[in-house]
Amino acid sequence: MPSVTWGMVQGKKEKLVSRVIVGDYLKSLGIIPDELESLELPSTVEVMKERVEFLQRLGLTIDDINGYPMMLGYSVRKNIIPVLGYLEKIGISRSKLGELVKNYPQVLSASVVVEFQPVIKFLRGLDVEKPDIGYVLQNYPELLGFKLEGTMSTSVAYLVSIGVSPRDIGPMVTQYPYFLGMRVGTVIKPFVDYLVSLGLPKMIVARMLEKRTYILGYDLEETVKPNVDCLISFGIRREAIVFIVAQYPQILGLPLKAKLSSQQYFFNLKMKIDAEGFARVIEKMPQIVSLDQNVIMKPVQFLLERKIPYGDVAKMVVKCPQLLASRVPLMKSSYYFFKSEMGGLVKELVEFPEYFTYCLESRIKPRYQMLKNKGIRSSLDWFLNCSDKRFEERLEGDCIEPESRAPSFCMGGKLELPACKILSDKEDDSDDEDEVLFRRTVAL
Repeated sequence: MPSVTWGMVQGKKEKLVSRVIVGDYLKSLGIIPDELESLELPSTVEVMKERVEFLQRLGLTIDDINGYPMMLGYSVRKNIIPVLGYLEKIGISRSKLGELVKNYPQVLSASVVVEFQPVIKFLRGLDVEKPDIGYVLQNYPELLGFKLEGTMSTSVAYLVSIGVSPRDIGPMVTQYPYFLGMRVGTVIKPFVDYLVSLGLPKMIVARMLEKRTYILGYDLEETVKPNVDCLISFGIRREAIVFIVAQYPQILGLPLKAKLSSQQYFFNLKMKIDAEGFARVIEKMPQIVSLDQNVIMKPVQFLLERKIPYGDVAKMVVKCPQLLASRVPLMKSSYYFFKSEMGGLVKELVEFPEYFTYCLESRIKPRYQMLKNKGIRSSLDWFLNCSDKRFEERLEGDCIEPESRAPSFCMGGKLELPACKILSDKEDDSDDEDEVLFRRTVAL
């Protein structure tokens, strides 16, 4: 009878032959089996064929398999089907499973109990809504491979420490789950510290991150810092940078130099606004950098058609850039009321272009009617640029006080206060400038 040793050698030879046959089969499909040397592959072509065809039915191509050939080492019944079944159960549609596997093929080798379930429990603990779990993992499947005590926990803890509300962490994860994979020391903290160095209080930064978490994905050295330098190079005052970023955080991640160059040339060509005037426009309404030029021209054209000179239109735009985002039909209604009912002069609109930013039905008409009933004739600024309570106080007053006493509000811009005035008595007693800026920004 053959010896035991002979039997073992013969078994190895059979495995080697089977491996060569399976390798030839994979090569015939265009799959490169070189990385599979350390894996135990199926002993028959039929089993390997089943794995390849299953992956192809998911939507994977031969190129996808070559990108991560290790997936051919996973059993369809023991590994792949249990994993995909669980992913479908937590809300990822069957039609999206192939895309998820393409983006993160390592998911096929994971353990549902040991790896998946703790991550799902962690996300639910962050107040991620159950229906959103599938959406989050579909966008960022790498989360399934993270350790709970690692980057995910530290990034959440740091954001809460700077003032982000724990209740907002869940919506933040749904909006931009990638921050859970960012290291605090090398990505998140340097980004926050830089914004603080610009003059933004941490409370404001926290509110920004709650609403627009995706700004954490902007590269600090390659995009954010060059964009701030770019704003300054276009004449934006350094002290205005903080208000620009607070109003429009997306500006930190735009291809800003190209956009500013294009808009500056357009403003000069179409509205005769020079570089300094353009800088003031951006300070008051930074969203202008992303506003379509066809949209910009519609309100400008409307004003020009009302026989308002180019120079005056330019002054109006620099004083109130929000005009450029106004809807022309609403501007028409406000203009015709101003001319026919109020009997106003174009000069008044040039002096107070903000008139077009107020609602005709809810503010302009009611307040004008009250003025008319009392026989009061005032400037547009005096009766529009104040709260309802302040307006009632003015109507009850014996005289029309100078407009300079009241705060000046720019829709979409910062609150400008006269040098002698403060926002509240409480603010006068406080030496905390961060708190003052916080309350003013929230007031917007």
